[in-house]
Amino acid sequence: MSNPDKDTISVLNKLIETCENGQKGFEAAAEGVKDVRYKDLFRRNSQQRARFVAELQAEVLRFGGKPEDSGTAAGALHRGWIGLRTALTSKDEKAVLSECERGEDHAVKEYRDAMGKPLPEPVRTLVARQASEVQAAHDTMRTLRDAEKAADAAS
Repeated sequence: MSNPDKDTISVLNKLIETCENGQKGFEAAAEGVKDVRYKDLFRRNSQQRARFVAELQAEVLRFGGKPEDSGTAAGALHRGWIGLRTALTSKDEKAVLSECERGEDHAVKEYRDAMGKPLPEPVRTLVARQASEVQAAHDTMRTLRDAEKAADAAS
């Protein structure tokens, strides 16, 4: 028989790991691009993920659990953020946007998975709000990447 609090803590810790990986990925992207618009966007997304981590960790503590406190290197590698390093080295902003979108694909999936779990109402509300913001960030990355591709095709 499963323990609902333990299950909730597990879901929250998985989202914490996802958000920490995203925070680190966006931070690296902000450091590696020259375009000020993208730097600002990536910094805002990194700060958003830091806020999400804090909110999720507070919920884990409220349920008596030990919050995840660091994204994993294996998780980052597995979830696509490591491709960001290559894109940053090439200084290709379109490639950076593509890698950020790929990382966001994973985050969207993790939030969808979490929403499919039985979560207590206050947690569900928090996760749903964060999921909506993650989806919006993903869509922004995709839109910007597509605009960069279109600009390249036009020139």
